[in-house]
Amino acid sequence: MTTADLDLVVIHEHPEWQKPLFSVLERRGVRFRPFDLKSAAFLEEEAPVAPLYFNQASPSAYVRGNTRAVPLALALMKNLEEKGARVLNGSRAFALELSKSAQAALLRRLGLRGPRTLVFNDVTAVERYAASFPWPALVKPEQGGSGARMFLVESYEELVRLLALRPEIWLPDNLLLLQEKVPYDPSFGIVRLEILGGELLYAMRVVSHGSFNLCPSEICNPEDGEEAMCAVPETPPAAPVEFHPYKEVSREAVEGALSIARAGGLDVAGIELIETPDGPVFYDVNANSNLRAPIAAAFGFDPFERVVDFLLAERRKLG
Repeated sequence: MTTADLDLVVIHEHPEWQKPLFSVLERRGVRFRPFDLKSAAFLEEEAPVAPLYFNQASPSAYVRGNTRAVPLALALMKNLEEKGARVLNGSRAFALELSKSAQAALLRRLGLRGPRTLVFNDVTAVERYAASFPWPALVKPEQGGSGARMFLVESYEELVRLLALRPEIWLPDNLLLLQEKVPYDPSFGIVRLEILGGELLYAMRVVSHGSFNLCPSEICNPEDGEEAMCAVPETPPAAPVEFHPYKEVSREAVEGALSIARAGGLDVAGIELIETPDGPVFYDVNANSNLRAPIAAAFGFDPFERVVDFLLAERRKLG
């Protein structure tokens, strides 16, 4: 196959996550090529090799030893966009995923509820806000992904101790958030909405049992509870993370999630929220959306078939 014959390039860094998508693309005869970011290069002067690119890069690449994948992905997409290529979940969407503080600002602009958020690069700078900040709070990385580097702290003093004992939490970007912990029923869990092409694909409840790694990929959180093939180090939860179809998701939550996807330029997204008596509280926007086939099956379809339908429709628009 020559480059002139290509319909699609999939930009990625985690081949295990991509196997279900690649399988459907191959079965349906889509002319595609993977672009693996782990060790890669591109000539700035080269024309795009396909009319359509699909970004599947993840902010969590650094936990797998692939820190350099993220800046290369962003540079590649900006280069392609300057040359007129169509990049799904392109540089704007990816930049939003890389910045939890930008996500918080977007929620505020859209009039949606989100947790109170403090951004800092030195723990001593937090002290002036400590008395008025709502504790307990979650420590999160600005560049998140798969629940890595997340901790619950009860006070400013505990935050200081944590960062003194675990200086690696600052890596790779040396920027952290302190975020209000929104109360919720742990037996009900949080809600994750998967968005595809401006529409709700499905919603699910996620019961974490104390885990911060809520990645829906069956590689990271297997359906049968077997050992996960995940590079994110954390204390094992009391029980495996549970994923449940959620057909009763509120209209307010769906409309809020769709508005986030539109405003953020997200073609595909996984948006997480907490349902409260006062309405949904949104707290995480994921552009690299790992779909969970058993959940979609409860709604009567294969999610990867739907993604390929979307990709082919976008390809047809380009002529």
